[in-house]
Amino acid sequence: MTAGETDPLQLILDRVHARLQGETERGSVADYIPELAHADPGRLGLAVQLTDGRSFVAGDADEPFSIQSVSKVFTLTLALGKVGDALWRRVGREPSGSAFNSIVQLEYEQGIPRNPLINAGAIVVADVILAGHEPREAIGEIVRFVRFLADDDSIRIDPAVARSETRTGYRNQALANYMRSFGNLHHEVDKVLGVYFHHCALSLSCRQLARAGAFLANRGRLVGGGHSVVSEERARRINALMLTCGHYDGSGDFAFRVGLPGKSGVGGGILAIAPGVASVAVWSPGLNANGNSLLGSRALEMIAREAGWSIFSG
Repeated sequence: MTAGETDPLQLILDRVHARLQGETERGSVADYIPELAHADPGRLGLAVQLTDGRSFVAGDADEPFSIQSVSKVFTLTLALGKVGDALWRRVGREPSGSAFNSIVQLEYEQGIPRNPLINAGAIVVADVILAGHEPREAIGEIVRFVRFLADDDSIRIDPAVARSETRTGYRNQALANYMRSFGNLHHEVDKVLGVYFHHCALSLSCRQLARAGAFLANRGRLVGGGHSVVSEERARRINALMLTCGHYDGSGDFAFRVGLPGKSGVGGGILAIAPGVASVAVWSPGLNANGNSLLGSRALEMIAREAGWSIFSG
């Protein structure tokens, strides 16, 4: 590339943004969490963080949004750092094939969630992080960890979203109480859910989210500094869970269309990982029937195809 030329990756992002920005079918915002109902479905942000330190953005990439279940990638990483493989005695590693907040499956499997990326599994993960702490301390640990990963101390929890989730999270309360009845929660339900609701209310931009997730593309190391966050093997295993479980009962279709590990959230964000190459964050608040960003999923499919980043490429 000669001086004055635009990087091909920037051209891809600009092209994808231009194609999708005019779409009229954008899905529906997650209005069952009242605070998320205010999101503007016209927003679309794209960001790529390469493992060589370069980054590229398009659209609303610097607009903070509620990352919701994307935060489960970071809490899973923290929990594995605390208890290692002992976590898998309390949470499975299999795709759910059910809605992200299903209680039927939890009943059938006697309080052991299918994986740590559905709501029940992430509530158990929050219980692990809470051990030895008060909720405020556990929440602070999560925020500090995400700030460390993104190298950005401005990242915060949106208190209005946290309050909204606390007021309306009846299904999550049911899941937590059910697991408590089987002995798979070790702390009081209200304390565990306090941690869970607050980490789901983390507010990041696409640029920040791509940076925070880059250690999973960089063999467990921070981009730039080379500091090890997790081992290469653990990064690979987290990526594997994102591929098979990161989009709930739409995970197979996402793997089929995009071909990358990814984690979605009902705030409209998706974090995707091209191992060894880049992390990608997209945001569009309108969701499809499975609760995943409609335009965000399409954007990732287009970016992965044009950049040649599928993990299934020969």
